[in-house]
Amino acid sequence: MKRLIAAFAATILLWAQPAAAQSILRDAETESLFADMSAPMIKAAGLSPRDVKIVLINDDSINAFVAGGQIVYVHSGLLQAADNVNEVQGVVAHELGHIADGHVILSEQAMKPAMKMQLLSMVLGLAAVAMGGGAAGMGVMAAGQQAAMGQVLAFSRNQESAADAAGARYLTTSGVTGKGMLSFFKKLQNQQYRYGYVNIDPFAQTHPLSSTRIQALTDDLKASPAWNTPVDPKLQERFLRVKAKLFGYISPPETTLQKFPDTDQSVYAHYARAYAYHKAAYPDKAEAEADALIAKDPQDPYFQEIQGQILLESGKPQEALAPLRAATMGSGQNALIATTFGHALIATEDKRNLPEAVKVLKVAVQRDEDNPFAWVQLGTAYEQLGDTPRAALATAERASMMGDTRTAIQSARYALANLTPNTSEWIRAQDIAMTSADAAASTKKKRRR
Repeated sequence: MKRLIAAFAATILLWAQPAAAQSILRDAETESLFADMSAPMIKAAGLSPRDVKIVLINDDSINAFVAGGQIVYVHSGLLQAADNVNEVQGVVAHELGHIADGHVILSEQAMKPAMKMQLLSMVLGLAAVAMGGGAAGMGVMAAGQQAAMGQVLAFSRNQESAADAAGARYLTTSGVTGKGMLSFFKKLQNQQYRYGYVNIDPFAQTHPLSSTRIQALTDDLKASPAWNTPVDPKLQERFLRVKAKLFGYISPPETTLQKFPDTDQSVYAHYARAYAYHKAAYPDKAEAEADALIAKDPQDPYFQEIQGQILLESGKPQEALAPLRAATMGSGQNALIATTFGHALIATEDKRNLPEAVKVLKVAVQRDEDNPFAWVQLGTAYEQLGDTPRAALATAERASMMGDTRTAIQSARYALANLTPNTSEWIRAQDIAMTSADAAASTKKKRRR
């Protein structure tokens, strides 16, 4: 009986959850573009650009979602499908509607009556089965499951329609045209036709049909004062660069080289080929593509970054220092670029570079709370300097971030025992030790249940 209840409950819960977690792709240039293109809409939604993040997921499907908190997850496939930055802005505006209206929390609340309906039908069905009415009992359970699913799907469609309307408002308020929102919905509609999805039951979907969404939004978006506002050319140029480097990073090298042949001397082609040759282990060709980017703009920090990254990962850390140092400074101490620079300083195996590595990496971990690799590098630098208490604290920070409570507790306690009491670092070690111990105890209790 308990097993059956758990199975039916899991079935309902799966309807309301996003796809399983995929790997996150982090790139300084991409994250900068996301922040700048979404900031006006975030403000229009009554949220703070400091609190909202746009995160790129390595998944070739055309999708974006929110899963709690103030994070919009965008699939890499969506970026590749978009023709311009405005289409991505339209998608992000929609997702901001989910965040601003608290749809994730409301969805969890809406699950409760559906769950009750499902459980009640299951209990009645099992009772009928026990009394000899096998077919009738199974029918009751099936009807209950269908009714519960219908209720959840209807609630989901209403939320999606509300997010569409909210997204359209945010675009209008921020002075961004809604043409991209409509054109992207038309892409989704064409995709349905291309895959032969005809005569779709609108009541069996989590989203309204694309045609319905287009019809509902068109008049309002066309009436907006921002309708004929041109797409920001600088944002569009940045989008095309990001799209090309993403293609080079995630696609097989042969696919990239077919799409961007050597005859193409654009920035986008050099970007894509640099990653393709680097992945295919042709370091000389990868360096040549990076050099071509530098020749186009010697001061561009992202061109400097890829040049330094290729040199570093090709076993030339000393040569990587100059471009990575310039990229770190030119990007305003961007945490991801600074982490690569700190890694290169350590990789030279020159102890004279370690103090600079510590300085750079400390700034990186202060500015980016989701960067475990920076903590690894900082701990390595401290270890090589003979500062084992701070190396242990860095290890504790990384372990705490990754959910490795055992390592976090052990490392934090070692740091506590060897750092100067009541300093900020000692207090931080104490916090990690306590919170990790609490998390470990909580996990142990759940396992016992």
